[in-house]
Amino acid sequence: MDEQHAPAHWWRYGPPWRSAPDGGEAEPRRGRRWPWRSTVLLTAFVLIGTNFAEHSQPQRVPLNGYARVLLLVASVLLLWRHRHPAAVTFGTAAVTLGYLAAGFPYGPVFLAVAVGCFSAVVAGHRRAAWASVGLLWVGHALVALWLYRWLPPSGDRSGGLTQEIVIATWVLAIVALSELARVRREQWARERADRAQAARRRADEERLRIARELHDVLAHSISVINVQAGMGLALLDSDPEQARAALTTIKAASKEALGEVRQVLDTLRAPGAAPRAPAPGLDRLPELVEQAAAAGLTVEIEGEPPRLSPGADLAAFRIVQEALTNVVRHSGSRHARVRFARDAEALRLRIDDDGPATGADAGGSGNGLAGMRERAAALGGTIEAGPRADGGFRVLAVLPSHTGEDQ
Repeated sequence: MDEQHAPAHWWRYGPPWRSAPDGGEAEPRRGRRWPWRSTVLLTAFVLIGTNFAEHSQPQRVPLNGYARVLLLVASVLLLWRHRHPAAVTFGTAAVTLGYLAAGFPYGPVFLAVAVGCFSAVVAGHRRAAWASVGLLWVGHALVALWLYRWLPPSGDRSGGLTQEIVIATWVLAIVALSELARVRREQWARERADRAQAARRRADEERLRIARELHDVLAHSISVINVQAGMGLALLDSDPEQARAALTTIKAASKEALGEVRQVLDTLRAPGAAPRAPAPGLDRLPELVEQAAAAGLTVEIEGEPPRLSPGADLAAFRIVQEALTNVVRHSGSRHARVRFARDAEALRLRIDDDGPATGADAGGSGNGLAGMRERAAALGGTIEAGPRADGGFRVLAVLPSHTGEDQ
C-alpha cells in the first residue's frame, strides 16, 4: 500500500508506481514516502496472529524472543519494498524460512512474503519474486520431508506430500495475484500514455490551426498595409488627399487585423470558450474585394458564393484571402478572377491572375500554399496551385459539398 496522498481518481488512472516498459527494473520514484503505517499494521497483525496460532500448535516450538525477532525482521523489511523490491522479497523469504526451520508455529508470517512478492512483481522484478517464493517452497519441502529429523521440535514427523501441495498452491496463488496486478498496472500505463499522446496531438492540431489563422490574417492585412504605405509615401507631397485615403485604408486594415488576431488569441486565454465574434466566411467576400481594390488589385467574381458549413465556409474564405494576398505580393498583374462552381459532390473554387510573377516565389510563399493545402485536406479536399500554360498563376481548390460537419 502506497502511503502517499493520492488524488481522488487514483484507482481510475492507475497506481503511481512506475516500471520499465519491458518488465525490467523499475526506476524508484523520487520523494516516495516510507510506508510506515501499512508496515506497522502488518507487523502488529503478524505478531498478534502468530500468538493466537501458537495455542493450536502445541507440537511446535513455543514462541520466544528469537522467534519474535524473526517475525519483526520479516515485517520491518517491508519498509523498503518500494525502494528495493527485489532485495525485500528475498529477505522476507529467507527470514521466514529460518523461522520455519527453527520449528516455530505456523501463522500469518507468510503474509510478509506475500506482500514482498506482490511489490516485486508490480515493480517489474518478476524473476526475483518467482525465485524467492520458489526457494521458500523448496526450502520448506526439504525441512518438512527430510531435514525435520535434525531440526526442532524434537520428535517432529514428516509433513507429508499433501501439506507441500497446499503450500505450493498458496505460492502459485500469490504469484498469480501479483501477475494480475502487474498486467492491470501495465494497462493503466498504456491508457495514461494514450491519453497523453491524444492530448499532445490535440495541442499540435490547435497550434497548427492558430498558426494558420494568424498567417492568413496577418499576411493579407500586412500586404494591404504595405502597398498603401508605399502609395501614401509616393503621393504625400504631390497628392495629399490620395495619401490621406491610403492612410485611412491602412487604419481600417490594421484595425480589422487586430480584431481577428485578438479573436484567435482569445482561444488561448480561455480554452473551450466560444469566440465573441463569428468566424469569417464567404459572406465577407465583398470586404475582401474592397481590401484588394485598396491595394490596387481588381477582383472579378464569377458565380455565386455557395452556402457552406462553418468549417468549409472558413476554409473557402481563407483560401481566397491567401490567393489574393499572393497576387498582391508576388504577381505583376493588377487583375484577378475568383470563380465558384458547385455540383452535387464538390465545390470548385478557382483563383486566376494573368501574371507575370515578380519574384522567385511566384504564386506565394511555401507557408501560404501549405496552409491552403492543410485547410482543404482537413475537409477531405485538394488544392492545386501552379503557373498556367498561357501565363499567370492559378489556384484550384476542390472541397466536398458534404463535409463531416454537415453530417
